[in-house]
Parts: sequence; C-alpha cells; structure tokens
Amino acid sequence: MTTFVDRVELHAAAGNGGHGCASVHREKFKPLGGPDGGNGGRGGDVILVVEQSVTTLLDYHHHPHRKATNGQPGAGDNRSGKDGQDLVLPVPDGTVVLDKAGNVLADLIGQGTTFVAGQGGRGGLGNAALASARRKAPGFALLGEPGESRDIVLELKTVADVALVGYPSAGKSSLISVLSAAKPKIADYPFTTLVPNLGVVTAGSTVYTIADVPGLIPGASQGKGLGLEFLRHVERCSVLVHVLDTATLESDRDPVSDLDIIEEELRQYGGLEDRPRIVALNKVDIPDGQDLADMIRPDLEARGYRVFEVSAIAHKGLNELSYALAGIIAEARATKPKEEATRIVIRPKAVDDAGFTVTAEGEDLYRVRGEKPERWVRQTDFNNDEAVGYLADRLNRLGVEDELVKAGARAGDGVAIGPEDNAVVFDWEPTMQAGAEMLGRRGEDHRMEAPRPAAQRRKDRDAERDDAQKEYDEFDPF
Repeated sequence: MTTFVDRVELHAAAGNGGHGCASVHREKFKPLGGPDGGNGGRGGDVILVVEQSVTTLLDYHHHPHRKATNGQPGAGDNRSGKDGQDLVLPVPDGTVVLDKAGNVLADLIGQGTTFVAGQGGRGGLGNAALASARRKAPGFALLGEPGESRDIVLELKTVADVALVGYPSAGKSSLISVLSAAKPKIADYPFTTLVPNLGVVTAGSTVYTIADVPGLIPGASQGKGLGLEFLRHVERCSVLVHVLDTATLESDRDPVSDLDIIEEELRQYGGLEDRPRIVALNKVDIPDGQDLADMIRPDLEARGYRVFEVSAIAHKGLNELSYALAGIIAEARATKPKEEATRIVIRPKAVDDAGFTVTAEGEDLYRVRGEKPERWVRQTDFNNDEAVGYLADRLNRLGVEDELVKAGARAGDGVAIGPEDNAVVFDWEPTMQAGAEMLGRRGEDHRMEAPRPAAQRRKDRDAERDDAQKEYDEFDPF
C-alpha cells in the first residue's frame, strides 16, 4: 500500500459561472414593471495552499480530479445567484507546480503561500444590468463563463531536514526505524525501499524530520536504479548522512569506495556541494564490521568527515548521531534567512492595447483572437436574436469590424472568433447588426409603451368633455 507520493498529475477544474436571468417585474396594476433579472454567481476557484502539517501528495494520487462548485444562476426580483465555493487544496511546503510540458508555474515555499490552479468563470449579467436608455427592457441575459480547466503536475522536493543516502542494503531503513517511529520495510535484498520513508526525531529541544532515500547506485544521476526519481528530495535537506555498510558480503565493495561513488553521483546531480556531511558506519555490532570501521575511520576523518559508529540492531551510537544532527539543523535554522511573503507582480496592459488580433487564414477566412471577444462569445445565447445583436454591437464598438476591413475582409468571408478547436464561425456582412433591429428597436418592449387602463379611461373622459364643451360653444348663440 503506497503511503508516500511525491509526484502527481492533478486535473483541476474551476466552477462555472451562473447564467444571468431575463425577467420582467410583474405585480398588480403593473403587469410590465421593467426588467428585474439578477446576475449569475461567480464560479469557485481551485487554490493550492501550503500547509506545514501536510507532508505528502498521497491524497491527490488517489483522487486526482478536483472540481470547485459552480455559481448559481440569477433569478427574478433582482436576486443574484450565489457564488461558487473556492476549493482549497493543501499541499506540502516545497511543492513545485509544473504544466504538462514541464515548465515551472510556481514554487510554493512558506506557510500560507497560494497559487490559483484554476480560475472560476464569471457570472452572466441579468437583463436588469443590461438595461440602458436605448435598451429599456432587454429580452435576454448573458450566459455564465465556463471555469478554467487545467492539468498540472505537482512535485514535492522538500521532504526532510536530514537525508540518509547510501548503497542499497546499507541499513538506512533499519537506522530510521530506530531513530524515529517510522516503520519502513526491512529485508535482506537490494532495493527493499521503493519510496522515501519519513520519520520525526526528537533530540533535546530540537525536533526534525529524517528521510530514508531509496538506495543509490553508480549512474543514479543519469537515471539508473531509483536514484534519479528521488534525488530531488535531498535538494533542500540541511544535512546529508552517508550510511556505509561495514559488513557487506560483496567482495568488490568497501565503505570508502561506496562513499566516493555516492559523492560522485551527488556531484553530477548538482546543487549539493554546500550541504554538511556526516558519515555513519553501520553494522558495527558484527565483529568484522567493527574491525573494518576501526580501519577506515582515520581515513574518513582525515577527509574532514564527522564519523559515527552505529548499530541499528544493538542501538549503539544512536544518541550521539541524533544529537549531532540536531546541532547542525538548529544552526542551519538559525542562519536561514527569514522567508518573505510571495510578491504579487501586476503587469498592466498598455493603454492603446485593443485586446484582440485579426489574422487572415487562407483567402476567405479571418480569425479573431482576444480575451474580450472570446469571452463575449462564450457569454452569448445564440438562440436569442436579441443577444446576438448585442454581441454584434459590442464587437463593433471594440473595433473588430474596422480591423477586418483593414485586413482585407469582404462581405461573405468567414470570420472565426476563438481557437481552432473551439471557435464560432459566421459569414461577415459589413455594418450588419445581426438582424435584431429588423424586429424593431432592440431591447425595447412595445408593450411597455401602451398606457395603463386607468390612465386611458381618464384620457377618454377628458376627450369626451372637451368634445362636449366644443359642441356647446359652437351652439351657444351668445
């Protein structure tokens, strides 16, 4: 059963925006009281947040598809729809967010650092918000935008303060099992450890985490064995512990050559030259192991290594090793610069940026790309002629028609708005208003212009009085 996952592919889908409502206010003696359709709610965002209590991406390995809630549609009586709830996903400190191509989108370091993995869709405007002096009673509303869907890759680099590195079967798993409460798999064959094992160690007032990295072999930095997959976990560790097997049964190996090979792999991987090293000579409970440790210890100390003789079975030398690691970690934490809050960079658009482009594709097809035109298309109900006419007005005011003329478009040419795989295509007619004006003044309900019955009766009575007075004046001989 997998208990640790450091790389997952996450399918994040933000919530869709709610549709606007097209409604007319109605009450007694006021059957046509004007538009009162409310706006749709905003869709929820998908947000990654760093949580110190989270140490693995296991939850997203089992449930890779995450979706925020949709915004609710608007309703009559100027009632706006409820906004969708943001989906907050906790991730470990040190999580790197990448796209499918491997480009880094964010490096999440520090408690509370956030990254919006999916932007929720905007809610559509109701007909009350679309009303104007020219369009008194719109018979349409805007649709809500779909939420952003994105496939991202999460990679965990920060695993522990201490990384145990060494050959397979050097005793790393046994060592972490006695230093902490971790229960890794232990067996007498190579590559028993297939994933890093984490443990928490308390030494005096210092509490730190320790990781058993799967065994390294020659060529690990080039992808041999399991090394390359997990070498990234030692990038941010404060100290490296070389676990050397002093009782190996392989005749062509010895602890010093093992150390040199592992150091060469770390050097080729890069970025670890400044990390302090400690050497743990393991399995000294075996007589031959103790004899070999006594032989090579002076050579290792001459190279500048701090050497500790330990035995996971006999629990020998563990306290000395644990407190030595705690001292190095405490010093590293004290000298570590204070983490600054993530900077928010705002890049305003140029004032003369039209926000769209028109490009010719072939002889009779022109493609319009831009945030505004594409968003307006997504918000348009093409089953409503009035909504299509409103879209035509917006595109015309933005200058799309002028740019089409400059690009050489002629009447009847095809115009596509949006990307190739999801575009709206129509035949362009210059100055065409989508035919909505042929139905009358767009946005005006002629029933609104009809007088109310009571007012009409008063006008009729006044007209009858005026006619009677006129007849009396004409009949009066005086």
